[in-house]
Amino acid sequence: MDSTMKEKLDAIVREAEEKLKKAADPDALNDVRVNVLGKKGALKELMKGMKSVAPEDRPKIGALVNEARDRVTAQIEERKKEIDLKIMEDRLAAETIDVTLPASKAEIGHRHPNQIALEELERIFIGMGYEVIEGPEVEWDEYNFTKLNIPPNHPAKDEQDTFYINKDIVLRTQTSPVQARRMEQGNLPIRMISPGRVFRSDEVDATHSPSFHQVEGLVIDKNITFADLKGTLDKFAKEVFGPDTKTKFRPHHFPFTEPSAEMDVSCFKCGGKGCRFCKGEGWIEILGCGMVHPHVLEMCGIDPEEYTGFAFGVGLERIALLKYEIDDMRLLYENDIRFLKQF
Repeated sequence: MDSTMKEKLDAIVREAEEKLKKAADPDALNDVRVNVLGKKGALKELMKGMKSVAPEDRPKIGALVNEARDRVTAQIEERKKEIDLKIMEDRLAAETIDVTLPASKAEIGHRHPNQIALEELERIFIGMGYEVIEGPEVEWDEYNFTKLNIPPNHPAKDEQDTFYINKDIVLRTQTSPVQARRMEQGNLPIRMISPGRVFRSDEVDATHSPSFHQVEGLVIDKNITFADLKGTLDKFAKEVFGPDTKTKFRPHHFPFTEPSAEMDVSCFKCGGKGCRFCKGEGWIEILGCGMVHPHVLEMCGIDPEEYTGFAFGVGLERIALLKYEIDDMRLLYENDIRFLKQF
């Protein structure tokens, strides 16, 4: 057997054993592992010299190399257990808890004003037999505009008002696309609300934000009339703002409804007499609504001769602002814990 190769092998093992005895942390152990057992370690370098060993001695030298590798590996694992135990003992000693000290006070979170308002709206409409359906925030132009009877030259499609990903994809400007998607599925009748985040290219101020939330509703069935719409929204207003709340509908225009209306509620601060909160008018505008346009029904595969329906949309932030008498929409997004704790 080649004595030079065996001497080198013994020297490698002795050196590894000495370094392992001095190793005090996982990094030092890893250095020994790399220097001895790694791809460029001492044992690999030693094996490169096998070509100078007599052919009859090579199996013996190979066996000794494997034995040395197993020996060093076992010692590394044993030393690792010792180091891990020492680290744990030091950590336990350093982190000793004085059980006589008072416990740290737990900070218990709570719901955001928007979430409180949303859950109340969902409770009201679920109680009236509606289902809650959500949809994508990044939407096809076809669903956001075309299927809602908004033509290509409509001002709402101006790039100054809408965030376009490309000519066919936008950040939705309302949650009405969810209604169009649901109507396409059929399965009539439909009673649904679609809450979610929407986007418009607005400057940030006390009443505007480029990102806000809407809750839109849709009912499609046989013999649905404007009286059904008025009764539903009157019930909704009384549930949110109190049983004495009155509602008023003013003619308006929306491309996807005909006829269309804006709904006001009597000021819940002054009872309609006029105050600072309602700017002396006695009424507060709260949402838009109307009967679903027949062309919208046709585009979604519903026969307008057999089915009718109504739709409405309310800004979730507007409900929260009114309900909690907040005068600046930006307060809802600034994450000031002193403000949010009030709710």
